[in-house]
This record gives sequence, C-alpha cells and structure tokens, in this order.
Amino acid sequence: MGGMGAVCLILVIGAAVCLAACPCSDPALCDPIQHSRDSEVYVFHVRGKNWKRYDWSKVTTVALFAPYDPELMCFAHSKGARFVLQGDVPLKEIVDPKQRSAWIAGMVNLAKTQYMDGINLDIEQSVLPHTPEYYALTDLVNETTETFHREIPGSQVTFDVAWNPNCVAMRCYNYSAIAELSDFLFVMSYDEPPPSWNKCIAGANAAFNQTITGYQQFIKMGIDPKKLVMGVPWYGYDYVCLNLTKGNQCELGKCPFQWASYSDAVSNQVGYKTIMNQVNSSLTGRLWDDVQKAALFNYKDTEGKIHQVWYDDPESITLKATYVKKLGLRGIGMWHGDLLDYSDDPVAQEQTKAMWKVLTP
Repeated sequence: MGGMGAVCLILVIGAAVCLAACPCSDPALCDPIQHSRDSEVYVFHVRGKNWKRYDWSKVTTVALFAPYDPELMCFAHSKGARFVLQGDVPLKEIVDPKQRSAWIAGMVNLAKTQYMDGINLDIEQSVLPHTPEYYALTDLVNETTETFHREIPGSQVTFDVAWNPNCVAMRCYNYSAIAELSDFLFVMSYDEPPPSWNKCIAGANAAFNQTITGYQQFIKMGIDPKKLVMGVPWYGYDYVCLNLTKGNQCELGKCPFQWASYSDAVSNQVGYKTIMNQVNSSLTGRLWDDVQKAALFNYKDTEGKIHQVWYDDPESITLKATYVKKLGLRGIGMWHGDLLDYSDDPVAQEQTKAMWKVLTP
C-alpha cells in the first residue's frame, strides 16, 4: 500500500493511528464486518494463495497466521467474512497492567491500519492456577475484548484452548471466565494423546469419544455451548513402527509417560494433501478404526521400515460435525485451511470439496 495517502485518527486510548487509503476497489470493503451468522466456520490461513479456492459459501472468519495480504482482506469482506489478527504475547510481559494496555493498544492499532475485524488470541502457554500470570491472562482477555469492541464496531475476540479444560500441557486457565469475557473459544480438538498412548501404540490424532468428552466437560463447567467452536484437524500423524502386531497395532520405539507434544521423535505431522497422495499406493489402502473413529493406513519407506499414518477424513469429521448441532455448539473450524489440495486435478478437487462439505452436514 506504499505511496497511498493516509488518514490519521486520534483514538480514545490516546494513540495516533494512520490509516493507509483503502486498498480495495470498493472502499466499502474496508468497513468492519458487523453482522454475525447463525453458525461459525472458522478458518486459519497459514500460507500462500489457497484462500482463493476456499469454500466461501461456508467461511465466516479467517484468522491470519500468515503475512498480511490486503487482497485477502478485501476478498473476505466481499464474502461477508471477518478477517482477524493472530495475538500472542509472553504472559510474564503482561502481568503489569500498563504493559498489558500497551500491547492491546498496539494490536487494535494494527487491526485498524489493516482494516481487520478482531483478533484470535493464540496464547498456548503453561500457567499454574492462581499465579500472577493466571490472573493476567484473564485480564488480558477481558481488556482485549472491551477495547476491540469499543474501537472496532462488530469486531470479534476469540481465544484458542486445548481439547479439554483439564490443564492440558499445564494450561490451567480460568476457562469459564475466559469464555464469558471473549466472543467464543476455539477448541483445538487435535494433538490429543491416542487412547493407547500409555502402551506406546500409535493412534488417532483426535479420537471421537475423547473429543466429544472434552466438549461435555467444558459445558459441565457452565460454559454456554454457543461459546464453543469445534476445531478439527486437516492433518494427521505418521508413526514409525518398531513392530507391527498381527492386530495391526503399531508399537512405537518410545512414548512419554504423560501427555506430550507430538513433535516427539516417534511421529511426523502430515497434511491431508500429502496423505491423499500416499494412501492409494500404501501397503493397506485406507483402513478404518471403529473404536477411535479414525482413518489409517500402513506403508513401507525406502529403508524398509513400516509406518502407520492416522488421520481425519470426511467420515470421521462428519461424526464430529454432527455433534456440533447435537451439543448446540457455535460452529466448527479447522487447522488449517491450506492443507488440502487446491490444484486443478479432478480427483483432488473432489477430495477437497468433500472436506469442506462435511463441516456443515
């Protein structure tokens, strides 16, 4: 947007904001989205220009986890979809109220200069109960929501949480308060420990019963189901099997004693596009685990090692999406929108269309 004229505003919080001229062909597309739809389909955009081929008949919010693209902002607004910032800050830095206010002011200013519609708070830091960081996090959500709503009419403030409220990865947050103080929680129902993880056996990224139990626990805490958006994975995990049993269990070389990140050496994260390119030439083709309600297949690498890949596909996502309505949740979303194959290949087009379609059965 270099070379364009600028308009400077003095905000209520006392900071000057210089807005570059609207980059859209229609200046009205720089106005904040103020209406809300009955159901959310929340999309994280991470890279490239894949967004041009999203199913925009479904998308309600795009969270930007990539460099700012004014073309995407204009396009999202033309489809009536919100376009929001990513927000992350070390919690130790916002325990002080002045530093917290300064961070929030900076985020609001950035959103305004980029004609954006809010912020997705993706903190994901360990916090112990009743510590200064615990209270500061709740205050951060409260003050961020209050400031954004005041400064950008119709704006949206959301907060990402793990798949259940039970201190996953030591994220012991005040979940009920954060849900109340934000517009809604995006529940990251993925990277869950497989049901047989304690036996060092590979399993689903987001086993069905475990996933649904997480939502029931949030609701049991008193959180309004309309404050919860279900996140589903458009990726899976590739495990190297130390041994493959006759029952097709992939025994791993090592496993953690408790919940741990899947960045552990026993597995690699793989996107749906990669999985679809691999499954038909695998040793087994697509298999289905009816206990975990997830898809999987086995293949052999160039070194002769057996791998087992677990992933979500239209069948497993349909089962979860059905529970969005059954539990009365606000909607669904995915990590992330760029993991499908958006090429012109006819087979890929059908696979991609199916993944978008099952979000709203």
